Amino acid sequence: MENKGYTQDGSVDLRGRPVVASRTGRWKACGFLVGYEAFERMAFYGVAANLVVYLTTQLHEETVSSVRNVNNWSGSVWMTPIIGAYIADTYLGRFWTFTISSLIYLLGMVLLTAAVKFKPFHPKCNADSGHPCPVSSAEITFFYASLYIMAIGAGGTKPNISTFGADQFDDFDPSEHKLKTSFFNWWMFSSFVGGLMATLCLVYVQENVGWGLGYGIPTVGLALSLVLFYVGTPFYRHKLKKAESPIKEIFRVVKMAFVYRRLKVLDSSVLHELEPQQYLNTSKRQLCHSSSFKFLDKASLKESTNPCTVTQVEATKLLCAMFLIWFTTLVPTTIFAQVNTFFVKQGTTLDRSLRHNFQVPAASLGSFIIISTLISIPIYDKIFVPFMKRRTGKPRGITLLQRLGTGFCFMIAVMTVAYFVERKRMGVIKRYGIKDTKETVPMSIFWLLPQYVLLGIGDVFMAIGLLEFFYEQSPEGMQSLGTTFFTSGVGVGNFMNSLLVTAVNTITTSGGRKSWIGNNLNDSRLDYYYAFLIVLSVVNFGVFVWIARWYKYKREVGEGVVEKRGVQMEGKVMDANAIDDYLGEKM
Repeated sequence: MENKGYTQDGSVDLRGRPVVASRTGRWKACGFLVGYEAFERMAFYGVAANLVVYLTTQLHEETVSSVRNVNNWSGSVWMTPIIGAYIADTYLGRFWTFTISSLIYLLGMVLLTAAVKFKPFHPKCNADSGHPCPVSSAEITFFYASLYIMAIGAGGTKPNISTFGADQFDDFDPSEHKLKTSFFNWWMFSSFVGGLMATLCLVYVQENVGWGLGYGIPTVGLALSLVLFYVGTPFYRHKLKKAESPIKEIFRVVKMAFVYRRLKVLDSSVLHELEPQQYLNTSKRQLCHSSSFKFLDKASLKESTNPCTVTQVEATKLLCAMFLIWFTTLVPTTIFAQVNTFFVKQGTTLDRSLRHNFQVPAASLGSFIIISTLISIPIYDKIFVPFMKRRTGKPRGITLLQRLGTGFCFMIAVMTVAYFVERKRMGVIKRYGIKDTKETVPMSIFWLLPQYVLLGIGDVFMAIGLLEFFYEQSPEGMQSLGTTFFTSGVGVGNFMNSLLVTAVNTITTSGGRKSWIGNNLNDSRLDYYYAFLIVLSVVNFGVFVWIARWYKYKREVGEGVVEKRGVQMEGKVMDANAIDDYLGEKM
């Protein structure tokens, strides 16, 4: 097979035939996927960025209710990928799961466009007119049904499209493996290009031309991107689905460890493992034994009946360790949930006027997150990584967890800046005696700019780092499900923000007191809520550092971490000759 130029990782085409490496995969295939991602992100952010404004101005919801509904929908969009990833890894594969889900996603966008465009589906009057403007339950139901159809479709697209893109690179080919290290950076780059178009252009169209056109443009773009995706079908590589469900293997390990919990593990020699040649014959990867979560080793004791293999146990350990890291991502993603809720609501209270009576849409400030990210990604990839690589000897410059920790620090800085900007806004309100919710605070909206820029820079470390971390550390055959650690973290973060907003509002209004986050932000104490998030973030960062100190990276026979002669390599356990060859190249 090698003489015919087939891929070394066993990739196949859509019909299950081995693929020729030179004709498929790599950036030749990823170009079509990146095109879809840009349009899909434009559609998503075209809805999400300004959703809180639509809910308050068109459906006339209160502040707390609109923030809660935005967070609940966003949380659903990021949580449904758990189901989509399971279906892909266990039953349909990534390509077909994505295909079905993308059509559902498109249906949701079409219905949502109808909900805001056609008279039978949306409110008939303008709340700004001062007249009562009731919204029927049918209108509300149709709108939210459209939103949640989108969420269902996102469940099968989000975890599979990025993972499918990473599958286009052969890990056993050194040149392709090197290309893959930059894939997630440029994948997110295309994602942010789509988001930039949404926050710069679509939100302006929505507020100044019409919501129907503002939602219709990304709907058409999404449809065209699907056509683009299928044009690239002949160039795609597909991973063979394993006969055994990886999830079933995980549950079996936990069950066996519990059944034989009273037995003792003296050393690794008493553990059951297949011969390395068996892994080579089946194109599977063998994991090295680790000392973490030792109680799970009992599932692979040779003296037990039908023991699990060390590799199966190590895969379970990886998921347990990844879950602990996932837990520490919830507070930072809660901070990011402020972007489409309170940050936008803050912006609507400030002076948004520019020359010639042009009003900056509050949601458009989100474009600066994307702009700063787009600027930062090439700097990170082309300057920061090579610089740190020379200093540390690590292929990525810094480790995956160091990248996450840096991102978490940026999130703390974001909330600190947001707190002081809100304090200044409250000072201006007090100075001018502003009380009414419709009064404009004489303070430029661009005071909010620093927190948006910091979010964009932090995203290069946190969001991209999380996506790369959960993909790289996932057990074999579970990359789609592993990627949902990232998406579900964002989802739970949105749900947490919804829960915190509801709890804070309930607690602060008890006894007839004024809410920190009432309908009138000019007469609220949003700064107190931001201070509360700062404290949570600092505590969470301490927990992250504690967990990261004992975290063990995935190590495979043939791939892992090895140290020799002062040189550390992430992702490779090599024999002595291979190490000498590597050192020779470095010298």
